[in-house]
Amino acid sequence: MACSIVQFCYFQDLQAARDFLFPHLREETPCGAVRRDPSKSNWEDDGWGAWEETDPQEPEEEGNTCKTQKTSWLQDCVLSLSPTNDLMVIARGQKAVFLVPKWKYSDKGKEEMQFAIGWSGSLNVEEGERVTSALCIPLASQKRSSTGRPDWTCIVVGFTSGYVRFYTENGVLLLAQLLNEDPALQLKCRTSEIPRHPGVTEQNEELSILYPGAIVTIDGFSLFQSLRACRNQVAKAAASGNENIQPPPLAYKKWGLQDIDTIIDYASIGIMTLSPFDQMKTASNIGGFNAAIKNSPPAMSQYITVGSNPFTGFFYALEGSSQPLLSHVALAVASKLTSALFNAASGWLGWKSKHEEEAVQKQKPKVEPATPLAVRFGLPDSRRHGESICLSPCNTLAAVTDDFGRVILLDVARGIAIRMWKGYRDGQIGWIQIVEDLHERVPEKADFSPFGNTQGPSRVAQFLVIYAPRRGILEVWSTQQGPRVGAFNVGKHCRLLYPGYKIMGLNNVTSQSWQPQTYQICLVDPVSGSVKTVNVPFHLALSDKKCERAKDMHLVKKLAVLLKTRPPNLDLVETQIKELILDIKYPATKKQALESIFASERLPFSCFRNITQTLMDTLKNQELESVDEGLLQFCANKLKLLHLYESVCQLNSLDFHSDTPFSDNDLAVLLRLDEKELLKLQALLEKYKEEKTRTATVRFSDDKDGVLPVKTFLEYLEYEKDVINIKKISEEEYVALGSFFFWKCLHGESSTEDMCHTLESAGLSPQLLLSLLLSVWLSKEKDILDKPRSVCCLHTMLSLLSKMKVAVDETWDSQSVSPWWQQMRMACVQSENNGAALLSAHVGHSVAAQISNIMTEKKFSQTVLGADSEALTDSWEALSLDTEYWKLLLKQLEDCLILQTLLHSKADSSASKVSLLQAEPLPRLSVKKLLEGGKGGIADSVAKWIFKQDFSPEVLKLANKERDAENPDEPKEGINRDLLEVSEVDMNLGAIPDLLHLAYKQFPCSLELDMLHAHCCWEYVVQWNKDPEEARFFVRSIEHLKHILNAHVQNGIALMMWNTFLVKRFSAATYLMDKVGKSPKDRLCRRDVGMSDTAMTSFLGSCLDLLQTLMEADVSRDEMQAPVLDTEDAWLTVEGPTSIVELALEQKHVHYPLVEHHSVLCSVLYAIMRFSLKAVKPLSLFDSKGKNAFFKDLTSIQLLPSGEMDPNFISVRQQFLLKVVSAAVQAQHSVVKDRESPEEAPTTPFGKDQDWPVLAVDLAHHLQVSEDVVRRHYVGELYNYGADHLGEEASLQVHDKEVLASQLLVLTGQRLAHALLHAQTRGGMELLARLPPTLCTWLKAMNPQDLQNTEVPIATTAKLVNKVIELLPENHGQYSLALHLIEAVEAVSIPSL
Repeated sequence: MACSIVQFCYFQDLQAARDFLFPHLREETPCGAVRRDPSKSNWEDDGWGAWEETDPQEPEEEGNTCKTQKTSWLQDCVLSLSPTNDLMVIARGQKAVFLVPKWKYSDKGKEEMQFAIGWSGSLNVEEGERVTSALCIPLASQKRSSTGRPDWTCIVVGFTSGYVRFYTENGVLLLAQLLNEDPALQLKCRTSEIPRHPGVTEQNEELSILYPGAIVTIDGFSLFQSLRACRNQVAKAAASGNENIQPPPLAYKKWGLQDIDTIIDYASIGIMTLSPFDQMKTASNIGGFNAAIKNSPPAMSQYITVGSNPFTGFFYALEGSSQPLLSHVALAVASKLTSALFNAASGWLGWKSKHEEEAVQKQKPKVEPATPLAVRFGLPDSRRHGESICLSPCNTLAAVTDDFGRVILLDVARGIAIRMWKGYRDGQIGWIQIVEDLHERVPEKADFSPFGNTQGPSRVAQFLVIYAPRRGILEVWSTQQGPRVGAFNVGKHCRLLYPGYKIMGLNNVTSQSWQPQTYQICLVDPVSGSVKTVNVPFHLALSDKKCERAKDMHLVKKLAVLLKTRPPNLDLVETQIKELILDIKYPATKKQALESIFASERLPFSCFRNITQTLMDTLKNQELESVDEGLLQFCANKLKLLHLYESVCQLNSLDFHSDTPFSDNDLAVLLRLDEKELLKLQALLEKYKEEKTRTATVRFSDDKDGVLPVKTFLEYLEYEKDVINIKKISEEEYVALGSFFFWKCLHGESSTEDMCHTLESAGLSPQLLLSLLLSVWLSKEKDILDKPRSVCCLHTMLSLLSKMKVAVDETWDSQSVSPWWQQMRMACVQSENNGAALLSAHVGHSVAAQISNIMTEKKFSQTVLGADSEALTDSWEALSLDTEYWKLLLKQLEDCLILQTLLHSKADSSASKVSLLQAEPLPRLSVKKLLEGGKGGIADSVAKWIFKQDFSPEVLKLANKERDAENPDEPKEGINRDLLEVSEVDMNLGAIPDLLHLAYKQFPCSLELDMLHAHCCWEYVVQWNKDPEEARFFVRSIEHLKHILNAHVQNGIALMMWNTFLVKRFSAATYLMDKVGKSPKDRLCRRDVGMSDTAMTSFLGSCLDLLQTLMEADVSRDEMQAPVLDTEDAWLTVEGPTSIVELALEQKHVHYPLVEHHSVLCSVLYAIMRFSLKAVKPLSLFDSKGKNAFFKDLTSIQLLPSGEMDPNFISVRQQFLLKVVSAAVQAQHSVVKDRESPEEAPTTPFGKDQDWPVLAVDLAHHLQVSEDVVRRHYVGELYNYGADHLGEEASLQVHDKEVLASQLLVLTGQRLAHALLHAQTRGGMELLARLPPTLCTWLKAMNPQDLQNTEVPIATTAKLVNKVIELLPENHGQYSLALHLIEAVEAVSIPSL
């Protein structure tokens, strides 16, 4: 029991607080957890070079380098911790962070307290003011149910402006007051303490504030009532909205300290009463021998200041209005002292409206003058400057630090220095007060002092804690003249916190009702992100001569050294340990020594047993009165556990083998199954084992199964009242303990009957043994499935456990279920190893039926004797009820096993790219998880598996064909809708279709194809939302959406996808493209939409598919009924979240025109991105009504454009559509032209491209643009690129043939002009000379540069001219020109022939 340092709390995110308070450190700090292993947080981690490295200085007032500030930033902050540890404040400048504790699980799974940020912000009200000090004061609750407990914590903050402000934990300002115009240097609090002795003066509660030349004290009772009233008024004002509430007045005293140069810190000692001798001495020193004294000594408030000239000053202020007692000099002082009345508070702020608050701030409130108070005496030292003072808990001592690196201990009553420590520059100090535990005293025969028995008063010891940051060491010293009792390496950047007060608002009665969990000393370590405290045993304050405990602790340390060494001779070590144990006198220390022996890994079992037995015998031989009952019981319990360990080890070491042959027929009889059921069970388990083996990780055989060290065994078990209980241990440790008991038995290598008898006689309950047995069985699935004989061993073991007392109660109500079997069923339900769980459930069912039959036979025999015909009926009902539970569990486990087998299976596919999201392993299933997963839980787990495998939706249909074949009456609508290519399905699926079919058969409702497609669709879009760069996930999601046959489900899923994942990104893409006026670059897409430009192109295409599917579903839903969602009989009790399909069916009808309106916008955006169009603002194509309707809820009815559109809009729209058609034809024929460098591949990486000319015509219909103009432009572009055969087909859909012919005539002229004029051949010039002048002039006016393909054969052009002649009427103005063109083309083509 030595001095120790303990971590009791961590910071959840201390780096966030640092970044808020020190913004200049944020950019240079890598993102990572501040917290690290606490065991490594000592001074060695920082390295010796940490103080020598220098970086460029930041422009901060402190002038520290950035490198140092990253670790020592806490030294520049104002820090305060509530004594009840429910709030911490870190402030710097104008900002503050409030941290509150929360219980959370650490990385290791253990629950621990962590400080998390509860509030952060700026506290300054006036410009330029900064925080100088802060206090967290817990206020006592006034409720009867929580008397003495803290109700809430008030934060008191002092500022450089002189203001003191009071806040709630949420940063709400309660009240503020200007007490002095100088900066508030320090805030200190004193709370009520119960006097330890009758002669000690009871101290009043107070809050005191130090200013450079004054001390202000606020009465604690008045402050407590005012703060409670303020908090209540703030709550009422917030509820009613009324802000003009005036707070009550606050009483305070203000003393102006005189005859001292500078004050840095102070301590308010409280009210003190002089003894008559001290009273006379003081009067003589001040007033001479003529001074008179009063019969009753006056009460005075004592203050001690530290600073310079004097180094420490002692001030005394008389309480009340007593007459002057001293000479004429003292008379004047006394008259001033008595005028220190309780002044009403001035300068209230808070609860005002913003404008009123600003008006009040402009006029500073009146500040009351201070009452002068002269220094009585001090410790003069002109060169020494005090830095801090810390008062001890019992107000008798005070520790002072100075700029010379000294720590000086003062006697408060006498005003003298009694001790000095050297070498603590920048030291931080605090106190720990320890009360003696009376139960730890050991009376001595010759000791008749009041402290020699357990009925005397408790002694109190005080220890001084000094933290030296320069050395990174924390020391604990015994006062007044005691030695150093503890030292710890803690790092160089910590802060030592010593509140020195407790809960405000308690009195002598309420303070005894509840003792809060408080730590007197707290060390905040910003490097490891932890908060630590120091535990000091009381006995360290006692001298070595009088303390037997010190000798005992020496023996304990000697024992620890002995246990660490590797002993060459165990017998010798055992003898030495026995001697040490017997020499220790204190029972608590003996127990501690014995526990350290049991924690040793180097001692064998025999040593443990012999040492414990020796101590036990020694205790029994002593006198009964001097024997400690707790120690005796502890030894007896450990001996019983050691005896059990020895018995189990002996049983496991025996060479026991059963020679009984075991066949499948025996297994069927054992499990009460017929041959067909057994074959089915074996086939299921074989498939399960085969698929699990494929996915299982490498596992090395563990030779230590069933072996447990005695040290571990003793750590796991505890013995209480003749019953052995298991401590709170982890699941792995639980399995290890169960393996120690049952592993050999389950393998048939140990006697099952002997083991059960041994464990039962030792005091282990049957329920505990059943839990251990099942934990072993369910965790060792692989070994069990490989050894079918273990099923027989489990059956035997379970039968023996069930026959124990208190296992199956014979008098159990026949209408209820036995808790014994319910415990076993719950273990199977919760297990994720479904193969082992199914086997154990079969065994449990068999044993339960066997025992029920025995009990039924007993009742039947009684019935025959008693001639009662109803008893047999009751027993059969009870048997039927319990059997039904078993049958339900077996069906659920079988379903779960089939589903888990499916999820283990994998297809052999050589996927080129696998996402990290797809590589994550699937969670294992259990019946409990499926029961808690809701109606869609089964389909959701299969959908997750399909996402990992990335199957095409066609794979689900392949496996469903057999179901369709079995049900020929079901409609086959939509089977061939949007079929994928056969090559996509043609992969090595292995046994997956069979497993899928089996799962469909097992779950005909939960895995109905529409439900499965809906969950797959949702799973893909959820995963896409995690990583939008994986555009193929969104494409696959739309494929599954299109495969949903029921329009109600399809409509709901599409609408949910749009609202949840798509509309925000879609609107961001729209505004971005409208802002830049073209297809945006990759950087802008990533910034605004969160994905690359390529991914955004695919995203818009998929959005278009979704909106079109939504419109189709809205039309189709009126023609079909909503599906009825059934559940399999075995899974009717499912609970949990609502399934996706149920949510989809709850969705409202969409407003078809609004969806169509969004579809048009999506088509426009997709075209811009697909073809990288420029100078296009998508929203400029729509009027104000159209713009306002975008991105609204698709189920709402919006005002959409109707009637004739403005011609300007139609002109812009027509230009856009013609651009799209031109770009589409260019993209199509540039690939044909240059096959070596296809441009389409990178732009459409996912899915097939749209039929853009058809889409453009469709858009023209919605945008009120002439469709014929778009068709004519398309035909012209095809001829322009030389695709005359496609142009001829497309021209059939054009209505205005005459205008088309005129356009094609120009195109023909351009081709001929290029052949004659630009070829510059001699034959061409001769032909040109023979042409008619009109035609020649017209050809020269043509610009062949507009042609995209100039290499069209002349014969093709001749066909085009003939086409133009067909389309032009004879009375057309250009008909003659066309006839001349025929002649010209024939003339050109003759030489080529």
